[in-house]
Amino acid sequence: MSMKLYVGNLSYSIDNGALAQLFAPHGTVQSANVITDRETGRSKGFGFVEMGNDQQARAAISALHGKEVAGRSLTVNEARPREERTGGGFGGRRNGGFGGGHRY
Repeated sequence: MSMKLYVGNLSYSIDNGALAQLFAPHGTVQSANVITDRETGRSKGFGFVEMGNDQQARAAISALHGKEVAGRSLTVNEARPREERTGGGFGGRRNGGFGGGHRY
């Protein structure tokens, strides 16, 4: 079973391909994704790598956590499941006090 890793403190120059190459010596990289800003397309300085299995993922964590890459000390650990976002926003549709009902 594959394991997803969080990779933080990435240099902004690292893209998906470079991220995959960084982890490749430690096992099968199923996916490597640098998170980018939706507006600007610039890296947000972190990403996720999915490794082939737990053993490969643990090897990558021990080899790369704290390692300096492009002048930055990486943070590498097991990714936590994404939490459901609960916003204080408006959920669903609110009907105003005007109109609304069908008249037959």
